[in-house]
Amino acid sequence: MGLIRHVVCAMSGGVDSSVAALLLKRRGYNVTGVFMRNWDSLDEGGLCSSQRDCEDALRVCHILDIPFHQVCYVKEFWHEVFSYLLKEYERGRTPNPDILCNKRIKFNYFHKYAIHTLGADAMATGHYARTSQEDDEVFQQSHVAPPTSLFRDRFQIPNPVRLHTAADQSKDQTFFLSQISQDALRQTLFPLAGLTKEFVKKMAAEAGLHHVLKKKESMGICFIGERNFQNFILEYLEPKPGNLVSVEDGAVMGSHQGWFTLTLGQRARIGGLKEPWFVVDKDVETGDVFVAPTTNHPALFRDTLRTNRFHWVTRDPPPDLARSQMLECHFRFIHQMALVPCSVTLNLDGSVWISLSRPVRALTPGQFAVLYKGDECLGSGKIVQLGPSEHTLQKGRERLAAAVQERPAPEAAR
Repeated sequence: MGLIRHVVCAMSGGVDSSVAALLLKRRGYNVTGVFMRNWDSLDEGGLCSSQRDCEDALRVCHILDIPFHQVCYVKEFWHEVFSYLLKEYERGRTPNPDILCNKRIKFNYFHKYAIHTLGADAMATGHYARTSQEDDEVFQQSHVAPPTSLFRDRFQIPNPVRLHTAADQSKDQTFFLSQISQDALRQTLFPLAGLTKEFVKKMAAEAGLHHVLKKKESMGICFIGERNFQNFILEYLEPKPGNLVSVEDGAVMGSHQGWFTLTLGQRARIGGLKEPWFVVDKDVETGDVFVAPTTNHPALFRDTLRTNRFHWVTRDPPPDLARSQMLECHFRFIHQMALVPCSVTLNLDGSVWISLSRPVRALTPGQFAVLYKGDECLGSGKIVQLGPSEHTLQKGRERLAAAVQERPAPEAAR
């Protein structure tokens, strides 16, 4: 490895980041552990969970005999992630805070803190992901300012760092890293890239990190956890009651406390009905939330969508897409959902249209469309527009067929 390098490891108090720090130290790096506080929340027992996580991270650093720091980004998280989330919910969208937190906090503020304030040569996290560069190459990278013109001299730009899926496909987290910048990726190590979760747990046990092994896997939205989402969001947004309307016949089926408390695909709680109904669409102007019977109703399925300006991990679109404005690859908008083959069309404004090989259930505006080519994560874009649902297309075909039947037959030639 040559010279001892300084690596700052983001420590969450969980098993993954703890083993990441352990591996870095075993490789001979000078490691500093840093706990990042983004949100102050209480658990069911009234204890501050972030403080408990901080203490767990500190204990790991003591066991590993590495320095420990903590940094607070509560204000930055509030202004750049949470406030944005509230605006998205009010617009009828369902945002993804985990992707945004990585982009705007961990791989932005934290990255700069590690490199510029602590003087690290690189940062590391416990994400299950890998890049196209070897560890030693990370330390050979220098900052490259983004181009100021539309065209770049390819001889002056180093090869882009690519983001690839981890060895443990069931734990791969490239989905959550699909919006991070090239500059941050160039200076980031993912020590767990080639490991399985089970092996990580085994390493933690052998190293005496038993207190992190006892913790439950973090679930749910990064700062909300497993609390009731409706109750949580109504702490920050005023209730805006509206109707639950049947997408089939327009009948009012019930009421809701605000369209922002519901997301497409979830079950709508409607009293007095034996069979479940599901949210299929929203109208922010009227406050109506449209619902349909059965979890696989045609109104829940669509096969086209458009994103905002797409974020390519390598900064530039893939050569095939840049050359022909078309790309064949794979799509997902939920972490760990099965990848769906798709065709991507590049628009002049940098947004993309994505046509799926089959209709997908509950495509949701505000979520991120993440694209893959083989094991490479190409990047992501926020879903801002949906194509027609299978229900809409079916109704259109029925109206067209009815119109054809009602059309008078042409008079016989005289």
